[in-house]
Amino acid sequence: MDYSFSLLLILGFVAVVLLFEGLYAYWNDTRSPEVRRVAQRLRAISAGGHAESEAKLFKERVLSHTPAVQRLLLLLPRVHQLDRLLLQAGSTLTVSHQLTVSALLALIGLVAGLFLRWPMFLILLLVVVLALLPLLRLVWRRNKRLHKIEAQLPDAMDLIARALRAGHAFPSALAMVGAEAQEPIAGEFKITSDEIGYGISVDNAINNLASRVPSPDMRYFVMAVVIQRETGGNLAELLGKLAELVRERFKLFAKVRVLAAEGKLSAWILVGLPFCVAGAVQILNPKYLSVLFTDEMGIKLVIGALVLMVIGIFAMWRIIDIRV
Repeated sequence: MDYSFSLLLILGFVAVVLLFEGLYAYWNDTRSPEVRRVAQRLRAISAGGHAESEAKLFKERVLSHTPAVQRLLLLLPRVHQLDRLLLQAGSTLTVSHQLTVSALLALIGLVAGLFLRWPMFLILLLVVVLALLPLLRLVWRRNKRLHKIEAQLPDAMDLIARALRAGHAFPSALAMVGAEAQEPIAGEFKITSDEIGYGISVDNAINNLASRVPSPDMRYFVMAVVIQRETGGNLAELLGKLAELVRERFKLFAKVRVLAAEGKLSAWILVGLPFCVAGAVQILNPKYLSVLFTDEMGIKLVIGALVLMVIGIFAMWRIIDIRV
């Protein structure tokens, strides 16, 4: 009896060890940082639109880690554009995670509006705003990342030009930028170098780079490389002059941004002031604004004010949106 109990303990111990070993092996094969890094690289490679069929299929599979959700997401229109937006923003989330966050925020807004007994149109407005918040944050991160890449692009082109003058091939020069430059531009050029290493043509690889980084300066770089490969010429000298042109453009843009800073600040104040005042009044005296939400004429006035504010926001945005 004692031997049987000891054997049972030993078998139980071995079973627990094997269980934890199996769980660790599963995590190491599917969720480890190395696997996630490789998956992110493959997703980025497939997002350009000019990759081979295997990369495209992999891109479709990573919209969600759940097969059933994956099939549902493929039925949504423009879902791959959302996936590309995630990549352009440098986010590691999948499309399913992004949509789940938006749905949870919308549900929180709906429950809060019903609990506070707000009018239905205000509840719907709150639900829409909360659902769009993750997307707006994603667009903000994308624009911030693209601006940083644009600022790093002249140095990257100078590095490519120096590598070409030293006798390196163009793919090797791209790999040097991926290895020596700073993020986030280093990761984009590293992906392009990996695409060329996987067998994708140089033209398709740099076109994928332009798709992942929708910047005018990056398109100028890609067009310069494509035209030089078709017609010939001194690519190193061309990239050096293009880098100088981009730097001068950034200097001019900085001056314009300083001159337009006062107008942008005024626009932000004019947009946010009505909401801040309404929120403060609602907190201090909730009955004061209740007429606007209960009386028919008050609801019409609120809707009219919101429409006029949207028109004013669009007009101010067009005034302060100065392109260089």
